[in-house]
Amino acid sequence: MTRHVDVLIIGAGLSGIGMACHLTREKTGRSYVILERREAIGGTWDLFKYPGIRSDSDMYTFGYGFRPWIGTKVLADGPHIREYIEDTAAEYGVTDHIRFGRKVTRANWSSAQGVWVVEATDERTGDTETYTAGFLVGCTGYYNYDAGYRPRFPGEENFKGQLVHPQHWPEDLDYAGKKVVVIGSGATAITLIPAMSKDAAHVTMLQRSPTYIAALPADDPVAVGLKFAKVPAAIAYRAGRARNIALQRASYQLSRTNPKLSAKLMLAAVRAQVGKNIDMRHFTPSYNPWDQRLCVVPNGDLFRVLRKGEASIVTDHIESLTEHGIRLKSGQELEADIIVTATGLQVQMLGGAELEVDGEVQRTHDLVAYKGAMLSNIPNAMVILGYTNASWTLKADLAAEWCCRLLNHMRDNGYREVVAVPQPGDISEHSLMGGALTSGYIQRGDGVMPRQGTRGPWKVINNYFRDRQLLRKGEIEDGELRFTRTSTAAVPVTAESRSA
Repeated sequence: MTRHVDVLIIGAGLSGIGMACHLTREKTGRSYVILERREAIGGTWDLFKYPGIRSDSDMYTFGYGFRPWIGTKVLADGPHIREYIEDTAAEYGVTDHIRFGRKVTRANWSSAQGVWVVEATDERTGDTETYTAGFLVGCTGYYNYDAGYRPRFPGEENFKGQLVHPQHWPEDLDYAGKKVVVIGSGATAITLIPAMSKDAAHVTMLQRSPTYIAALPADDPVAVGLKFAKVPAAIAYRAGRARNIALQRASYQLSRTNPKLSAKLMLAAVRAQVGKNIDMRHFTPSYNPWDQRLCVVPNGDLFRVLRKGEASIVTDHIESLTEHGIRLKSGQELEADIIVTATGLQVQMLGGAELEVDGEVQRTHDLVAYKGAMLSNIPNAMVILGYTNASWTLKADLAAEWCCRLLNHMRDNGYREVVAVPQPGDISEHSLMGGALTSGYIQRGDGVMPRQGTRGPWKVINNYFRDRQLLRKGEIEDGELRFTRTSTAAVPVTAESRSA
């Protein structure tokens, strides 16, 4: 049986649930279904289970703009974020539209029928299901859920302890009283160090190069003050959200226009936190601020365990793994019972599904993003990606709103098909994200990510204020989109269809 809906969403994480909520909020009148490979809502926040997992963006901006995050915590832990996403889905009646355990393997646009034909595997039974939809929205993020990036180290076979990747954390991992080495210097490593230090004998963060780190208060002092003053929650939320968006943008802009001053301010703040006994070379990157994503720690928890001697940082390169730990190129050997490889992600689009137009496979690397949302020459489809230099959800919310504006415009004007068509010279050689950040996972994903544009709506500049104007107020018919009213064969609607 072919199941038909107006809009098919891939992924029930933060972006997918937000997209579904907007379909209802913007009164699109469209039926929809969400295909989710996992057995629960949450995406990233259902997958990652490592100790201390938390957001690396403040919750005023990481939460949905239409559903305030209630609380004073600046950063929230993974379980509470997952609960927030689940509650949002329940509040907007989204949960009943989700088909869990479905891995999308192929999405093909059929010009003859004017629909997307999507194949998904029910991983509980192995059966293949077929769905058709007038519009496709990819909300899978940009990394591979099956496997993180994990380089092979010389001498791995000699190590007698346990190797763990944070993306697949063993539920029964016992690290109490053990020596742990965490390889990496990104957000995951910086989260793991203080969390594991509570029970481990000692935790060492082994990094090839430092990362810029900023300490934030665990509780937002302004939010606490407004709550104490009994300011209505809705007003406090709007004020806090506007403030944090402005601060994020100002911080990023300073790093772009005056990187030396930005670096000096960040390093001075770190020095004040770590004290005089910690070598600042461990916190002084070779790149400019925001060439890679900034890492944040609540209440300086990382710095506190370093000062107390419960954890340490080593900056060096790995020569090989040994029977009892890691030998470094400097000759030093780090003893370890457990080695955690917090070495990053593997980039993947659409959850690994093949994207086709009339049976011809489309390489996402060869496509250019329009408004950071549509892909060139792919009809009736969007891919929602959040910001890399601010909260993911800020852009995901704007993109979902714009998608609904587009759907309503098509409905009101009798359009059946829309496609973004670039002009010669609109496509640059840079990745959609590669022009902004130099992080390892972004460089490794260059062969997968869509291209960056060179002008106007094809150029992604990761600026919330510009995007808010462009996506909320900009003309839908701006000369870059091609609309058609082509009459297509009717596709039977089954019980899968539910009105949004």
